[in-house]
Amino acid sequence: MPSLTRAEIAAHPLFPSIEKQIAQHLIGIHLRTPRMSRLKASHRKWLMTQSLFALALRRTPDDPLSGLTATRFVETVMRLGAASRNTATGYLAELVAYKFLRDVPDVPDKRVRVLEATELSLGGMRSWFNGHMACLDRLDGGTREQTSIDHETIFVLAQPRAADMLVDDPLWRDPPDSIGHFLWSDLGGMILHDLVARLDSVDRQAPRVLAGPVTLAELSDVYQVSATNLKRMFKKAETDGLLGWELPRRRGSLWLGQSFLEDYFTWQSAKFAALELAYHEACRELGISAETNVVAA
Repeated sequence: MPSLTRAEIAAHPLFPSIEKQIAQHLIGIHLRTPRMSRLKASHRKWLMTQSLFALALRRTPDDPLSGLTATRFVETVMRLGAASRNTATGYLAELVAYKFLRDVPDVPDKRVRVLEATELSLGGMRSWFNGHMACLDRLDGGTREQTSIDHETIFVLAQPRAADMLVDDPLWRDPPDSIGHFLWSDLGGMILHDLVARLDSVDRQAPRVLAGPVTLAELSDVYQVSATNLKRMFKKAETDGLLGWELPRRRGSLWLGQSFLEDYFTWQSAKFAALELAYHEACRELGISAETNVVAA
């Protein structure tokens, strides 16, 4: 089964439906482990976290100094322009304190600190990866999710590939201004997931799509975002005519404008396409059929 292209994914009639599905999946991860979801809550943290996992998963037993080190991580973050050196170093320390990372034991050179992902963070990232595989399966009736579950090495090989593709993709790395105001804010990505998860049906030709009643107080309570930050996120989008409420004073149903949704869908299609390609490349490397859960002859 050939891999789906970005254009095919974005234009698929079920794409809004799988966007709702992945939004609900990611909200579920947040509600179960809110501290973990903060690792990807802002786009800057998303870029750092995916790059960090790519380094960790590329560690090879025959090279004890390979994998995730502070030096390699800081160099990667600086190359991406995702954060300052101090921010990157502090981020690593935060992940160790939260027990998302730990030291690799018995490293021969004591001057080098090599880190690895813990079972807790690996489980969260696998859930993220397989959740996207389940969505892609809905588009063509594939078996990516089950194949990935049955062959855990697929995730190990695919996540670094997808991360490389996405951090090098200008569309993904620098989201459109219409949605960027949310994504660059802490937990703004979760707010966008929440709005998409509320969409029962999407007419992509309609100028507006209703998301139902939404209050900033509710969003603040569920995602632990300050009212000030939420007002700032929504105010700019309202001023730009990208979204709004049917009634004055942010009452009634919230509507999302066509350009706002299409910018979001187009941006998300880049992620799905990268994961799709990475999955197929991992299957080929392992000699596993990407169409059925069997080892290729």
